[in-house]
Amino acid sequence: MRSTRRIANVALALTLGACSQARQTVATTAEDTPWPTGTFSILAYDPETGEIGGAVQSRVFSVGNGVLWAEAGVGAAATQAIVDVSYGPQAIAMLKEGKTPEQVVKTIWQRDPDPRPTDWTKEGRQFAVIDAKGNVFAYTGPKATEWAGHKSCSAPKAKCTAQGNILASSRVVDSMVAFFERTPGHLSFRLLAALEGGQLAGGDTRGQQSAAMVIVKKDAGVWLHNDTVLRLQVDDSPEPIKELRRLVEKAAAQRRPRG
Repeated sequence: MRSTRRIANVALALTLGACSQARQTVATTAEDTPWPTGTFSILAYDPETGEIGGAVQSRVFSVGNGVLWAEAGVGAAATQAIVDVSYGPQAIAMLKEGKTPEQVVKTIWQRDPDPRPTDWTKEGRQFAVIDAKGNVFAYTGPKATEWAGHKSCSAPKAKCTAQGNILASSRVVDSMVAFFERTPGHLSFRLLAALEGGQLAGGDTRGQQSAAMVIVKKDAGVWLHNDTVLRLQVDDSPEPIKELRRLVEKAAAQRRPRG
């Protein structure tokens, strides 16, 4: 009996050891592998109010922490696909220097040292910029996961660029632009409509998880010297765009004059 127990204990120890080793191997691999970021986003400028903003949705946790960058009176950027988040701060700095969105995008991409060409190549980056006048420029690398691409607004007074990767088809960005162009009202509702339009067209082929929105204008926030009109994040939800709508509507109600 003791011999049998001893054998069983040894077997159990070996099994637990193997499981522990397997968990350790998985954890190490996960740490070494960047998150995939199939994403669709839009950057826009409202010439009537001077507000600049962007919105994004993706099947990753907390997408708003890495995609959207904006500064009042300067412009905004979206960094996605094979992401290098340093593109965002670099874009804002170059816009401040007076560079055009096209110059910003091309210069930053060209001087990217491509530190991980085998598994995180700059050939897969997607990068869009809008300035404080509504000029836009976007780049989609040839190795961004299909479907990947971008489209800018063409309707009068509509200033935007929509972009995405790991999408159902080109109809996603087409729908985003169409919904943005035909939606009236505050920039927040137009950006939200663009996300809803993109999702209706198929969105991220992996599904939904998080969404975010940012809108800026000099001294237009609710507190003194606050340039942030709106900064919203839905980090983990089965319906992040729906939850983002709830937050946008709540913010709009707070902006209305109270009688």
